[in-house]
Amino acid sequence: MPKQVLKAGSRPPWVGLAAAVWVQTAAGNSYNFPLYSPTLKSVMGYSQQQLTILGVANDIGENMGILPGIACNKFPPWAVLLVGVVSCFLGYGVLWLAVSQTVQNLPYWLLWLALCVATNSSAWYGTAVLVTNMRNFPLSRGTVAGILKGYIGISAAVYTAIYSMVLGGTASNLLLFLTLGLPILCLAMMYFIRPCTPASGEDSSVHVHFIFTQAASFVLAVYILTVTVLYDLFSFSKVVGYIFVAIMVVLLTSPLAIPVKMTFFPTNNKKFGPQVPSSDSLAQEEGESTPADPLLLTPSSSAANLGMESEDVSDVEYLLAVGEGAVKKKRRPRRGEDFKFHEAFIKADFWLLWFVYFLGVGSGVTVLNNLAQIGAAVGVDDTTVLLCVFSFFNFLGRLGSGVVSEYFVSWAILSAHFFSRVSLRVMYMTQKLRYRGCQRAWVRLASGSHSLF
Repeated sequence: MPKQVLKAGSRPPWVGLAAAVWVQTAAGNSYNFPLYSPTLKSVMGYSQQQLTILGVANDIGENMGILPGIACNKFPPWAVLLVGVVSCFLGYGVLWLAVSQTVQNLPYWLLWLALCVATNSSAWYGTAVLVTNMRNFPLSRGTVAGILKGYIGISAAVYTAIYSMVLGGTASNLLLFLTLGLPILCLAMMYFIRPCTPASGEDSSVHVHFIFTQAASFVLAVYILTVTVLYDLFSFSKVVGYIFVAIMVVLLTSPLAIPVKMTFFPTNNKKFGPQVPSSDSLAQEEGESTPADPLLLTPSSSAANLGMESEDVSDVEYLLAVGEGAVKKKRRPRRGEDFKFHEAFIKADFWLLWFVYFLGVGSGVTVLNNLAQIGAAVGVDDTTVLLCVFSFFNFLGRLGSGVVSEYFVSWAILSAHFFSRVSLRVMYMTQKLRYRGCQRAWVRLASGSHSLF
C-alpha cells in the first residue's frame, strides 16, 4: 500500500465521520429494489420468476465486497469511492433508460448485469468509509462500526421519504436520482473521508460525542418512521413534504455539530487509553528492577526455542519473550488483530461469521426483495410504509450490535489486562525468590560451609 499523508488534529476524524454518514446513506441504495421493481416488472413485461432473478443480481452486487476490501489496503479512500461512483452511475443509468423507456427492448441479461454493477457501488461506498473510520478511531471500532452500519439500515427509510415526498412516487424519478444524485453526493464528500492520525489517547468528551451521534441517529430513525406513516395516512401538500425532507436533511447533518463544537469550544483535557505493559516496564513501574538488575534475563538458546509462533502460547509468555528478545519468527495474528485474507480464510472464526451472516442477513434480504409482493398479498399496494418499518428495525439491530460488541470487547480487554498484570507479578516474584535462594547458597559455599541451607 502506498504511503498516505495522514491528516493531523482532533477534528478531522469527526469531520470524516460526519461525511461518512452521508456516504453510508448512499451505500444503502440496494434497498430501493422494492420501490422500483413493480414498475420494472410491468414496463418490461417480466414474470415473477424473472423479477426474482433480478433480485438475486441485486443481492450479488451488494455483497461482492472482496475487491473493495483488497482495494482499501492498496489505494486511498477517494480512489475506492470513485469506483463506487462510476458503478452507481453506469448501473442505475441503464436501469433508468429501461424504466423510462428512453431506450426500449433492452435485453434481460443487460439489465441483470446493470443491476449487479449498480448495487455493487454500495460495497465500494461502505467498505471505504467503514475501514477508514475504524482506523481513525482505533479505540472505538465497535461503536463506529455500529453507527455507520446503522445509517445504512436507516437509508431505506430516507429513500422512502424522498421517493414519496419529493419524487412523487415515480420509479423513473427515483432511478434518475440514484443515477445522478448519489454520485454527486459521494464526490462532494470524497475530500473529507481521509486517513487521520489517531490520537495517542482519547479526549475526555469522546464518549459523550459518540452518545450524541447515536442519539441523533435514533432521533432521525424515529422521525422518518413517524413522518412516513403520517404522510401515508393523511393528505399533505407538496410544501409540507418538502419541509419534512428538509428537517430530515438537518438531522442527517447533526454529526457535523461535533467538529463545530470542537472548533468554537476546544478542550485540552485528555484521557489516555490503557497501555499494555511489557514485562520490563511492569518491573520498572514498581521500582524493583533496574537495567543493571541481574534478574533481567538475557536471550538464550533455550528461550529461542520456546515456540512463540505457536497459537497455544499465552499472552504472558509472549510478552516476556518479546522483552527478552527470544522471539525470532513472526507469530500469527490473534483475535482482535488485523488478518490478511489468506490468514483469515483458514480460521474457524471466519467461517463461523460467514455462516451466521449467511443465515441472518440472507433471511432479511429475502424478505426485502419480495416486500412488494408481500404487501400486494396482504392488500397493501404502496410498500413505502412497509419498507420504512423494515428499515427502522434494521437500523436498531445494526446500532445495537455495535454498542453491545464494544461493551464485550472493552470488558475482555480490561479482564485480560488485569490477569496479565497479576500473572507477570507472580512470575516476577517467583524468579526473584529463586535468585535470592541461589545467592544465599553461593555465599555459604564461599564461606566454606558444607551445608547449603
